[in-house]
Amino acid sequence: MLDPKRVLAPNHAHYGVIDIGSNSVRLVVYNDLSRAPLPRFNEKSLCALGTGLDRTGELAAGPMACTVRAVHRFCAIADAMGVSRLDIIATEAVRRASNGGQLSKAIKDRTGRDIRILSGSEEAHYATLGVISGFFRPKGLVGDMGGGSLEVAEALEDHVGERSVSLPLGALPVETMMEELGDGAKRRIDEIMKGQLPPLLTKPVFHAVGGGWRALARAHMEETGAPLKVAHGYDVDAKELRDFAKTVWKMSPDKLADLAGVSSRRSATIPAAALVMDRLLKNLQPERVVFSALGLREGWLYSQLTPDEQYLDPLIEGAQAFGLPVARVPDFGPALVRWTDQLFPDETEEERRLRVAACALSDIAWADHADVKAQECFRRIVHFPFIGLTHPERVFIGATLHARHAGKPDDPAIQKALTLISPNTHRRAQILGRALQLGHRFSGSVPAILDTARLRITTDAVRLEVAEGAEDIPDSEAVQARMKQLAKILGVPKTEFVA
Repeated sequence: MLDPKRVLAPNHAHYGVIDIGSNSVRLVVYNDLSRAPLPRFNEKSLCALGTGLDRTGELAAGPMACTVRAVHRFCAIADAMGVSRLDIIATEAVRRASNGGQLSKAIKDRTGRDIRILSGSEEAHYATLGVISGFFRPKGLVGDMGGGSLEVAEALEDHVGERSVSLPLGALPVETMMEELGDGAKRRIDEIMKGQLPPLLTKPVFHAVGGGWRALARAHMEETGAPLKVAHGYDVDAKELRDFAKTVWKMSPDKLADLAGVSSRRSATIPAAALVMDRLLKNLQPERVVFSALGLREGWLYSQLTPDEQYLDPLIEGAQAFGLPVARVPDFGPALVRWTDQLFPDETEEERRLRVAACALSDIAWADHADVKAQECFRRIVHFPFIGLTHPERVFIGATLHARHAGKPDDPAIQKALTLISPNTHRRAQILGRALQLGHRFSGSVPAILDTARLRITTDAVRLEVAEGAEDIPDSEAVQARMKQLAKILGVPKTEFVA
């Protein structure tokens, strides 16, 4: 359920994480420590801390100095932003280097802060928790490819499975393999993976985490003309993705530079990500690959929540955190949930959560110009960094809000995205959207007025039942027009007011 009082409480404290990886140092400051954290600030410094680690076993002086400077700067930014809590975590490069302790001491001396060096099993655990936090009850294996290592573990809806592994197959060591072994790098990776990967015993889905793999996802979206170009939740047939990955890791530098959807910074590292993806899919044989924008940092954040907070629905939490503060009347969202509770007699749990989210978001465009409300609302919803939903579910909520703002079903601006949902699902979105529109118009977005009425759908009518003393409220051409629009979508012949 929606909870405006909790969402609007003035005690949200910013939370920050500095992640020291083998290739980059990143600071992410979240709006608060919550089930659906929104990043307020996200910046990284490419220090290449793991460069040469395989040959020397040590962190080089230059990358170490770069890392200390980056962490010092990020701590200063976090302090200036008023971050109430800042955690610093380090992964494979610092863990494996013989002089990793020297880096920890240098950071402590410069910033006064301790760092937490994660073990390989902890990396796999927190990356998998990140996927658990970012999806609705995910099942399958999770792989997190970083700069220095690859972690694979099992997600079992709300917890991490017992089987996990950390392998030296991050971007930096794989790039070295490709330079030294050429096509033989493929065989070397297979040797490292052999007998090490956890079995895919639950749902045949592989969840891919890491910047290199998200770059691969963006390239695939561009190559295939995906209807929705959002990396989180991008779902691809495993065979199709493996064929694409094979093509990418064999590309020449010139072709990589021209690869649509890939930044110039990523073009040099994407072959390693593509090669590891190719070999993983060969060895694991999943049916689907789902990409996740959430990983280690979000898993670490999720682990700090109480069990009650962890069990909150991330979609509902994100929708109300975004939608209720900008609504004209924040309490109207819960009233809309009650207003639409009887709209769909066959509603499943998964469909209900989408309806509740749409109610929370129904007034985000109230101040926009009437000519652009529907299209802008749709565009914002399908691209906003919500978590806990699939791409088709994004489109459903977007289509619902498009209809709520009187958007036409055949609007060219939404047709490509609509290919992700069935015509019946689109019709359901239109019904819900028009019901939300009617609720807003009938009540003036006032919960007390909406609660005086009940919407009933029969085989021959859309019926608005109002409490005694409120008989005159529906007597409006605008209200009657909204009822007729809802009746038209439902395919019923008439509308009725009943006191």
